[in-house]
Amino acid sequence: MPHTDTPHLGQILTIQQMRDAEQALIDAGTGVDALMQIAGRGAADWVWRLSAHRRVTVLCGPGNNGGDGYVIAEAIRERGGHAVVVAATEPKTDAAKNARALFGGEVLAPDAEAHGDVLVDCLFGSGLTRPLTEEHFALLTRLAEHHRHLVAVDLPSGIQSDSGMLLNEGLPHYDLTIALGAWKFAHFLMPAAAKMGRMQLIPIGVDPVDGAAMSLQAPAIRAPAPDSHKYRRGLLAVVGGHMPGAALLAAVAAQGAGAGYVKLFAESKRNAPADLVVETGSLSEVLTDDRNSAVLVGPGLGRDGTARERLAVALADPVAAVVDADALVLLSPRSLAERKGETIATPHEGELVALERSFELDGAGSRPGRALALARASGMVVVAKGPDTVIAAPDGRLACAPRATSWLSTAGTGDVLAGVIASRAATGLSAFEAACEGVWLHGEAAHLCGPAFTAGELAAKVAEALATHL
Repeated sequence: MPHTDTPHLGQILTIQQMRDAEQALIDAGTGVDALMQIAGRGAADWVWRLSAHRRVTVLCGPGNNGGDGYVIAEAIRERGGHAVVVAATEPKTDAAKNARALFGGEVLAPDAEAHGDVLVDCLFGSGLTRPLTEEHFALLTRLAEHHRHLVAVDLPSGIQSDSGMLLNEGLPHYDLTIALGAWKFAHFLMPAAAKMGRMQLIPIGVDPVDGAAMSLQAPAIRAPAPDSHKYRRGLLAVVGGHMPGAALLAAVAAQGAGAGYVKLFAESKRNAPADLVVETGSLSEVLTDDRNSAVLVGPGLGRDGTARERLAVALADPVAAVVDADALVLLSPRSLAERKGETIATPHEGELVALERSFELDGAGSRPGRALALARASGMVVVAKGPDTVIAAPDGRLACAPRATSWLSTAGTGDVLAGVIASRAATGLSAFEAACEGVWLHGEAAHLCGPAFTAGELAAKVAEALATHL
């Protein structure tokens, strides 16, 4: 999971934004060679920890990423470690040439046999737009097979930075990826993120960039005020439907996420815990309560005429609304035409495609770009959930979630997420803030569960996850 101690270091930059940020540092007086030394020696600290005095091989390419590799190798050599460089080709940039000249160790040809404990990939890093050549791909994969641990500097070679796409099939998996200067989108997006292993960021002095996306940070959640009561903390109305278990699951999760009062509208009180209020009367009566702070509609809703009516009633409530599951398939621009409150949509990939069609979007581009396009077209905050969850707001704000445990790939966890987000919205947070905090708490609850948990177990861990951030 990515970690930084300084909030602005959580920014995620495109390749162009990163180039502009580096140029700003250069214009301010920090030379390219100095930046390379800062980045390379910072990365060397992590390589040194991983290698534990064992043999290190650094694969260097022709550009500045290769120059970083020569700096890393020299820093390890200066500490008394064993580091050799395999030069895929001679350095071509001035800074890389200078770093090569300062390296006092052994430089091997690409066809040399190199074995060791740690392989450091400084072949190309970020900025690559085309696949590795057959020769470079063969060299990288051969060296990977001959080393126990793999480290990527900035990005694994063969990955497109802005989209997270693999430019070559069959790229190796890395134990550690060391980002330089700022996070890139590929650090968070699939399928690239699955290759990264653990991730660390090396600051090089990059300033905050206006309009940059951000990685989710642990929220600072406050306890209720001393004079709080259940309505002041927030009343959340959860709308049930055809499959009552899904809405019940969302409601239970919501109880642990901060709202003072969770009320479930359902056709039956069966299986509901004693501390959950269940309304079986008219939905319009439940949702005309002026004490409501937020409404959740979609989990287990169904897609028939009754479901459409319930969705319409829920969206007519002028409070924050979270729209999930079946409700996303029924949603249309007309449904939102007279909305007075903020709306949060939580689609998985299939539901995202359905929404794109409803709002006449072509679905082209990267996952962050698609989420932003939908947010702007619909006016909703969009939580494009999955192994690479992205949160987008209509005003252009964008956040990417760190990789959560893959054990979340089980039935019902999306219902839990919807309940957590809705609960955070009920406390009075803005839609974007509620979405970000909800996604974080959902991932944290999953980590607390351990392996092979059920959605019910996940819902029960939400309160514990919240407690870790008070």
